[in-house]
Amino acid sequence: MFNLTSGRNNNLRKSISWMLFCLSILLAQIAQGQSSYPEKPIKLVVGYPPGGSADFVTRVTADELSKELGVSVLVDNKPGAGGSIAAELVSKQPADGYTFAVLGPHALIKALFPKLSFDPDKELLPITSLAVGSMIICVNPKTPFKTLKELIDYAKLHPQQLFSAASGNGSTPHLAAALFESSAGVKFSTVQFKGGGAAAQSTMAGDTQVMFATPPTVLGFIKAGMLRPLSVTTAKASPAVPGIPGALESGLAGYDTNFSFGLYAPKGTPPELMKKVFEGVTKGLQHSGIKERFAFQGMDVYTSKSMDAFDLELKADAPNVYRAVKESGAKVE
Repeated sequence: MFNLTSGRNNNLRKSISWMLFCLSILLAQIAQGQSSYPEKPIKLVVGYPPGGSADFVTRVTADELSKELGVSVLVDNKPGAGGSIAAELVSKQPADGYTFAVLGPHALIKALFPKLSFDPDKELLPITSLAVGSMIICVNPKTPFKTLKELIDYAKLHPQQLFSAASGNGSTPHLAAALFESSAGVKFSTVQFKGGGAAAQSTMAGDTQVMFATPPTVLGFIKAGMLRPLSVTTAKASPAVPGIPGALESGLAGYDTNFSFGLYAPKGTPPELMKKVFEGVTKGLQHSGIKERFAFQGMDVYTSKSMDAFDLELKADAPNVYRAVKESGAKVE
């Protein structure tokens, strides 16, 4: 007599064995692909124009990551809309570990642009923080203002008579200026420019009188006497920007804001690939001389302890960002 049940069981065991064999081959191929990563150039898309802090941080990060991973790391500037243009562009790229974004905090983008067609919190994965720094409040040297208090006193008596050069709608300096107006009880007439370089040129020419800027944009002009610094935008003075007082020391309590940049990947990027990039960046930015290069630009190297730590930090700070934007009345038209 034939044992039909036994035959079916044997066939089932053979089928399962074959599927497990195929699965093992597939997993081995995936592992091989990940172990050989990267096999081609990587692109860092930065959401801000050339010449500013984000561009500087991105290019240094690209150089150091290239050394760590052994491939070219290219920088692609896609400025505009507070970084949201670059954020959306990267969110739509293949999640293969070859395209990343360098941006400010997602909460800032979402607070300033509530009608975005995508959600950066859902479409982009945080990898690590890169840098943090204070901004500098500068004036044209031909103005009579020698201290921050003098600027505030004049602006209170002459609302909207001082012109403030902004480096773009939704930029961090733009928000810092709006927060300053709210905290100091003053009102400038804001003129928008495409980037910090153009804003600085306007202030030096006297077309505008005051600007809020990231250090790389203005430190050279300050040293040349073409711009006069009054204060940094943090409550306390920054070691990375020596010789310029903090806002609290300058007589403005309750004003404390900085800027930061982080690295993000498209949703779906394999964790193993993000880990390689995380390790490459964190190790690369600890190389000799990098801290000094950042300090020369008025920033501190600030890498996260882990990808999860960076994610938690962003989530913890998000309510403060939303509140700051709301209280400041900052708007992007």
